[in-house]
Parts: sequence; C-alpha cells; structure tokens
Amino acid sequence: MQIRPSTFDDIPKIMEIINDAKSLLKSLQIDQWQNGYPNAEQIENDIKNVESFVVVNSDDEIFATSMFTLRKEPTYKIIFDGKWMISEDEKYGVIHRLAIKKENRKSGIAKFIFNQFHQQLKKQNIKCLKIDTHEENLGMQSLIKKLGYQYCGIIYTSYGDKRLAFEKEFS
Repeated sequence: MQIRPSTFDDIPKIMEIINDAKSLLKSLQIDQWQNGYPNAEQIENDIKNVESFVVVNSDDEIFATSMFTLRKEPTYKIIFDGKWMISEDEKYGVIHRLAIKKENRKSGIAKFIFNQFHQQLKKQNIKCLKIDTHEENLGMQSLIKKLGYQYCGIIYTSYGDKRLAFEKEFS
C-alpha cells in the first residue's frame, strides 16, 4: 500500500469512492456531503494544486482518496467555543475530503493516510495537522480521537455549515 498524488485519470475512481461515502453518510442520516460537495470540479482543483492523494496497491488500484494541504484553511481563522492548540499564524497541515472504498472501510487505510501525512509534516518541521468534521459523523470523530487529535471548537464552512474542529500537535 502506498499513497501518491492523484492524476486527472483517477477522477472517475475518486468520484466513485466519494459517492459511496455520500451514500453511507446519507444512510446514517448525517447531513454531510449531501448537497453536491465534493464534486469532480473540486477534485480537479485539488489535483491542479497537488493536494489530492490516493492510496493504491501494487497494481495501482485505488482504495482511498484524501485532500491534504499546507495552505491555511480560511474557515479556520475563526473558531467558536474553544481555540486552536497551534496559532493560526504558524504553518499547519489540513485534511479534507477523506473517503475509503466501501469494501476497504475499517481496514486501517484511514490510519495509514493520517500517518503518511503526519510523516510529511514532521519532515518539514510543521507542528500540527487540523481537520474538521460534521458533528454527527461519529465514525470520523472516533478515528481522529484514537489517533490523538484533540477537540478544539466549532468552525463554520464557507457555505455556513457547522463543523467540529480537531487538531493534533507533533513534538
């Protein structure tokens, strides 16, 4: 298993995985990713910015997708009912749009993705990774808490939706 930057040829498979995740969230009655986001245009933009990644096996079969960036997240500037562990002025990584192929959920792939991004940040002496998720997405909350993420407060997306914000600081 390895992680690599996504290519435009990967978009159909990425969207298949994302659409499966949308169906899962809908079946759990979680109002996340139910209004056309994320879409192929967003993934294309992530690829152009070299911020879209896929997890593949030795045959280059795609098992998961995620967006990872070192650019500051504009919606993280204001946090309610809490505060970030690392100042918004310092460099940090951000994960968005993480989805695992439905046949491979709960197989350690999400943990693998986080660990790969953690290592990239550590190599660059960047002290933390931030993520946000829907308040009802208990699966993601459970995963990130197991990985040592701390709840920091509430942020609102650019389209006004409430999200719980988490952060992990590296030593």
